[in-house]
Parts: sequence; C-alpha cells; structure tokens
Amino acid sequence: MDTINKIGRRKASVARAYFSSGTGKITINGRDYKEYFPMPYMQYNIENPLKIAGATNSYDINVNVRGGGYKGQAEAIRLAISRALVEFNEEIRTSLKEHKYLMRDARIVERKKYGKPKARKSFQFSKR
Repeated sequence: MDTINKIGRRKASVARAYFSSGTGKITINGRDYKEYFPMPYMQYNIENPLKIAGATNSYDINVNVRGGGYKGQAEAIRLAISRALVEFNEEIRTSLKEHKYLMRDARIVERKKYGKPKARKSFQFSKR
C-alpha cells in the first residue's frame, strides 16, 4: 500500500495526515501524539475515528500541523484522519458522519473593522 495523505482544517489550523501500513504509531510534527497533546480529551479526539473504524493498529500516521491553538489543531487532525479512513474503506463513512467527524467546521475569527477596536466592539460612547 502506498501512502495516502489528506488535509483537515479548523479555525487557523491546517493538518496534513500521511497514512502508511504499520503498527498504529501516530506522530505529530515529529513527536508522539501523547507527548504533543498531553491532555486526555485531545488524545481522545485523535484516537476516536480510528476506534470507530476499527483500525487502531493498522496504519502508521505521520501528521504535519501548523497554525492555530491546540484545540483547533486537534480537530484539524481528527478531520484529516477521518477523511483518510474513508478513502481506505467507504463503508465506515456513515458511522463517521454520525459522529460529525467528516464535517468541516467553517467558523473562523471575524476580521477587525476600521473605526472599531475589535470586530464588533465599539469605543465607549458618552453623550456629554
């Protein structure tokens, strides 16, 4: 099997996941995923698509992720992994869709407008 790569995005984060057949090792930016994300709920975010697909020990996954914070990065990685799993086995698409793992979350930070200190906040106003 050759390597398959997919992209996942969330907020300002972009993750590229490279799948190859192996023993289930997940590497993020050259580090083990448990070292990169020490919080258990972040590790769960990354492991869960693999558990749903029943492929926890089938593939070695190498992920490059840039931008954003740790939560956005974890969700971008989850989307990239889910997309790659569907490429391998089309039958798991419905179970991943039930958990909303194949849906791109389009919410991003709103841009700052001129004449305002932030996107929507206004300067203090007094009529006197």
